[in-house]
Amino acid sequence: MDIISYNEKEFLMDGKPYEIISGAMHYFRIVPEYWLDRLTKLKACGFNTLETYIPWNLHEREEGKFDFTGILDLDKYITLAESLGLNVIIRPGPYICAEHDFGGLPSWLLKYEHLRLRSRDPLFISKLRPYLEKVFEIVKPHLCTNGGKVIMLQVENEYGSYGDDKEYLKAVKDIYTQSDIDCLLFTSDGTDPLMLSGGTIDGVLSVANFGSKPDDNFDKLKAFRPKEPTMCGEFWCGWFDHWYEEHHVRTSEETVRDLESMLKRKASFNFYMFHGGTNFGFHNGANHTGTEYQPTITSYDYSSPLSEAGDMTDTYFAVKNILEKYRGKAPEIAVKNSEKANYGVLYPKEKAFLFDNLENISEPVYSASPLTMEEMGQDFGYIYYKSEIKGGIDNQELILSGVHDRAQVFINGEKKALKERTRIDEKVILTEKNGESAKVEILLENMGRVNYGQKLFDKKGILNGVRCGYRFHFGWENRSLKMENTDKLKFEACENNFETNLPVFLKFNLNIENEPVDTFIETKNMNKGFITVNGFNIGRYFHSAGPQRTLYIPAPLLKKGENEIIVFETDICNNPCVELTDTPKL
Repeated sequence: MDIISYNEKEFLMDGKPYEIISGAMHYFRIVPEYWLDRLTKLKACGFNTLETYIPWNLHEREEGKFDFTGILDLDKYITLAESLGLNVIIRPGPYICAEHDFGGLPSWLLKYEHLRLRSRDPLFISKLRPYLEKVFEIVKPHLCTNGGKVIMLQVENEYGSYGDDKEYLKAVKDIYTQSDIDCLLFTSDGTDPLMLSGGTIDGVLSVANFGSKPDDNFDKLKAFRPKEPTMCGEFWCGWFDHWYEEHHVRTSEETVRDLESMLKRKASFNFYMFHGGTNFGFHNGANHTGTEYQPTITSYDYSSPLSEAGDMTDTYFAVKNILEKYRGKAPEIAVKNSEKANYGVLYPKEKAFLFDNLENISEPVYSASPLTMEEMGQDFGYIYYKSEIKGGIDNQELILSGVHDRAQVFINGEKKALKERTRIDEKVILTEKNGESAKVEILLENMGRVNYGQKLFDKKGILNGVRCGYRFHFGWENRSLKMENTDKLKFEACENNFETNLPVFLKFNLNIENEPVDTFIETKNMNKGFITVNGFNIGRYFHSAGPQRTLYIPAPLLKKGENEIIVFETDICNNPCVELTDTPKL
């Protein structure tokens, strides 16, 4: 029945010694049409196990409303893995980190002011229980104890990096037990004593997460849990990128060196990531150093064995070769990289200014102070604020207190300032005299909730109000802009050499004569925004911050004939265009 157990030296599969050779691939970062391709390449590389997180924030975007369809079809993903003979490791959280918005926690939790995240707080337990029970309805038939291939489930995730509430960990484990999850359970943490002591629980296997020095880390884990086998729950074979940083690259030589150390030790491991994929839409998370907010880019390439586009890299073949050296020949399976196309340069055919279309895509909500996204019931996207400030201001600065995360300020229809959470704070001075007034409009972008550390409780919007000098201003119109209804925009013809510094949607038409293939899109003469392809949000671009220049467009998002590409640009257009190329720029 493929039941995993263990003794103090090794894992056992149906009582026989077994090494878990696992790779992480997140279904929600890969279009479903490519799931089988990516899973087949995992198998062909010599891996025997798939690992995936489950993102609570996507499966329950609104409290009590669950979605397991399309790119979120967990049952289909597990079934495909099983059809290839792959074992499966499931990590349902409730917190997953994963450089995902809010660490995979749903933003609606933040509306409960007194809720204590990731703790024994009965309110938090009451919110996570329905989610876990829904997940277990799907996972349970796939358990190895029921004839399936799911061999292990994780309890929480790297909890020792956050807290030490053992009663909380026991409460989460109890939900597993009460849901008849009877396969092997585990926790994963770094090997620092503070992490291991805080994140583990008696009677549950402990595994270690690291990206280098396997022997040192395994020795620390073995000293902490001498009667358990050694496993790396996350072997960081690469790393992720933030905006404003350089692109991270790890060489295949570095990866294979550490992999060989684990193979010589006969340890089990999970490559994080084997295939990173893409932070589609607005799903990226962020880090916070305490002084600097660091949002994650759209690409989750991760310098993995499979690239963001699913291509087999030098690291892929180096890993396959070293696995075959120590563990025998990999299965003979036909796999190949996808074809890429250079579809050329496109110019916009139509435009739609955001401020002219607010009534078409949003409803006003009125309040004394600006509302947060969470108060508006909004998880992702932008929020718009408008008010009128009457004169007698006497050269006072307009102060936005608690900008989370990037706000552009418009006075009487003109762009006046940019304010980023911990980077840019351009001043706005109001000079209206008695009898005059200033129309204030603010477009604010949620650039990703913090996904790790002590600043996890990360609301979005203007958190602490707007002031003229020391005086708070009250009376605001708020509009939620999830950007999921662009079909309601009213476009008009776009002239040649179009220029503006106002937020605008640009529509491009791409005609494909043959069957579509993968491509990459780069915006030109624009700076920041997001792109939809035939209605699917492929993610954000941010040229002045870098490092990413192109966004990945998987072929299944395209079609033969006419394709609609919409770019929402918030900063500036100066004869804008897009180029569709066959080469990524990360």
